[in-house]
Amino acid sequence: MAYKIVFFDIDGTLLDEEKQVPQDAAEAIRALKANGIEPVIATGRAPYFFKPLAEQLGIDSFVSLNGAYVVYKGKEVHQRHIPMTDLEQLVRLAEGRGHALVFQGKESFHTNQAEHAAVFASVNSLKVDQPGYNPDFWRSEGIYQVFLHCERHEEQGYIETLPDLRFIRWHANAMDVLPRTGSKAEGIQALLDALRLTPADAVAFGDGLNDKEMLKLVGLGIAMGNSNEELLPFADYVTSNVDEGGVRNGLVYAGCIA
Repeated sequence: MAYKIVFFDIDGTLLDEEKQVPQDAAEAIRALKANGIEPVIATGRAPYFFKPLAEQLGIDSFVSLNGAYVVYKGKEVHQRHIPMTDLEQLVRLAEGRGHALVFQGKESFHTNQAEHAAVFASVNSLKVDQPGYNPDFWRSEGIYQVFLHCERHEEQGYIETLPDLRFIRWHANAMDVLPRTGSKAEGIQALLDALRLTPADAVAFGDGLNDKEMLKLVGLGIAMGNSNEELLPFADYVTSNVDEGGVRNGLVYAGCIA
């Protein structure tokens, strides 16, 4: 199969534990582009979190915020906001339980609790700046995704109370919150439709729980060697770890580079 486009998760896929791009991965992306195959970032992160990375790798198209905001070469392709009624319920429930929220818009993100330890820990793990403080940010901006800060034993109460929202844990202290049907696959499909491509034309690399739908959708789903074990059943192939040539080895397996 001659693949035309490859989608890459960021954390644990393009970035190692130190949030650095391994040299062999950067070289593999350059080789991919030289072969006329389009690299696209597909991440739970917001665009302002990965702009330096995209510039470093020369990638100008992305599926961000777990499929909620998609851009192809500077042109917006797809947007999905969390409905206001769902945000209101989430805010009310989290406030009652003392759990901090971080609201993510297109260009900035803000928390409803200043100097909250769980917010600091989760956001700091991404190696990005801390959010601004604006408890009412969600009322005035379109919100694509929310970070909910609670521990594992506390998450079931949200899942049962808010059935129209989806909760995906990515940190011991935090979960992504998005519409129930939201996923990277939704954003990828929107981009493929815009380019008149099919899922069979695409490869995707991932390592986390939010990559399940993406790997299942595409023609070749590749899980990193360092993946969450729950992701592996959704992959067609498991490559090596991110810091052991995982991206390069996966692209060679796919026939995208030599």
